Amino acid sequence: MRRHRTALTVLSAVGALLTGALTATTAQAADAAPATTAAPAARSVTATEQQRASTFWTPARMRAAAPLDLDATPGALARVARSATPTTIAPTASPTTITPTAFPQQGGPWTGGGAVVKTSGRVFFTFNGRTASCSGNAVTSQNASTVITAGHCVKYQGAWHTNWVFVPAYDNGSAPYGQWTATKTLTTPQWEASEDINYDVGAAVVAPLNGQKLTSVTGAQGIQFNGGYNKPMYAFGFPAASPYDGSKLIHCSGNSSKDFLFSQDHSLACNMTGGSSGGPWFTGFNETTGTGLQVSVNSFGYTFLPNRMFGPYFGNDAKALYDRAQAS
Repeated sequence: MRRHRTALTVLSAVGALLTGALTATTAQAADAAPATTAAPAARSVTATEQQRASTFWTPARMRAAAPLDLDATPGALARVARSATPTTIAPTASPTTITPTAFPQQGGPWTGGGAVVKTSGRVFFTFNGRTASCSGNAVTSQNASTVITAGHCVKYQGAWHTNWVFVPAYDNGSAPYGQWTATKTLTTPQWEASEDINYDVGAAVVAPLNGQKLTSVTGAQGIQFNGGYNKPMYAFGFPAASPYDGSKLIHCSGNSSKDFLFSQDHSLACNMTGGSSGGPWFTGFNETTGTGLQVSVNSFGYTFLPNRMFGPYFGNDAKALYDRAQAS
């Protein structure tokens, strides 16, 4: 796999890491609030496209999804608002007793069980004619059909991904709770316009499957906006680049901090690799039930700073994205 020498490496991937680099300006974004929150960008998926996606992802195609190098160069980082009132939506997943795991954890299989096993999953899509993968998570929503992921897992280099499906509890080619096809994919206006890493957040609304809505089958995690920095965090995903192979749910945990380099993102010691992009970060995570409040997603890593993951802050624009998705 080719390694880039640019400043930022986005971690989306096709069966392995969509390893590549996002080069941002070296000026750090200021904490000044924009006058208004712009409307999220969205793409509706036709019924024909949904039907094609529902049959496209065979076990063999999911296992064979290949690495995709990303080499886009976004514009200057936008000014970031970080002082709004916190908003919290509670989980709706059923509690399950599990065995506590070690904290902190810089990367390893999640063996505890609980709700997170069903709410987390792999995301598969076609990008520029190639099969690709990321991670995602089902959250509490009005439509009971909303998945949160990274912005580059729904749209990249000016193109919306196609054949987009969510596979909760993915298990080495199998889909124990089905493949859920997107009816709409969405991202923040800042990611849509310039691929600003501060706003690398995406969402999808998925169609019912066998007469049921997504979170009635998988349960749903809570979500929080404007919750602040420097908290204990748990991150989950399906990394597929070495030393991982995309077959298992992997997690990291530890005390997070704020990126002191080029972004306004959360930072966490974590060795997850490509394919983990879009996987959820939780605060207030309860190992006994496997539930928490989602506050970020796996987004990128610096090539010169190994074993550290960065994820966007869920502020006003992420909330606007969630609100539009859950109302769809």
